[in-house]
Amino acid sequence: MTDDWIAVFPALSGLEPGVRDLLARKCAVLSVPRDTVIFAPGKPPENLLLLLDGRVRVQQLSEAGREIVLYRVEAGQSCVMTTSAMLAHEDYSAEGIAETDLRAVANPRAVFDQLVSQSLAFRTFIFTAYSRRITDLFHTIENIAFQRVDIRLAQRLLDLSRGADLVRATHQQLSAELGTAREVISRQLGEFQRRGWIGQSRGSVDLLDRAELERLAALDPR
Repeated sequence: MTDDWIAVFPALSGLEPGVRDLLARKCAVLSVPRDTVIFAPGKPPENLLLLLDGRVRVQQLSEAGREIVLYRVEAGQSCVMTTSAMLAHEDYSAEGIAETDLRAVANPRAVFDQLVSQSLAFRTFIFTAYSRRITDLFHTIENIAFQRVDIRLAQRLLDLSRGADLVRATHQQLSAELGTAREVISRQLGEFQRRGWIGQSRGSVDLLDRAELERLAALDPR
């Protein structure tokens, strides 16, 4: 295996030559099919996955059975849930699911531990990604606590649409995205539909008036 994959991660461009060689020898590129559970609560992390292609959804299940999506890992990123578990030598406390087919580099725990202690460039890459994601998580908590559900729902519909006019998601899935009850999402979607902003069918939402959704999403009354 070569180290060509390192170019996907600009922050790794400054790796020391010996570190690049170690990663090339010890890491493996994996293909993972969509809907695969990559990690789950109570399981120990064996590899740090560096995502080359695809998207991973990281979510948590409360004791009451309610799901909440914490964040997504995109190509060119690593999973900070894995980073946290590996640094603390603890098991996972959340679940990671492949939302698409994936290609990822598997960095074994032993290599991760060695490089964190010996390579400044690798350590900087890990902790920079970690600090950014922690900031994102604080922002998520703030939104759940203080921002109106209608604004958050409009924002999330636009995000999930990825520029298209169709979001394939059930009411239950959208409630997990926003960390609220399904009934709350159903009522709000009904209001959006009454206003002519969306249409609904089983398992999907049509964005009929993107301009109005964008106008609502841009509001920030806290």
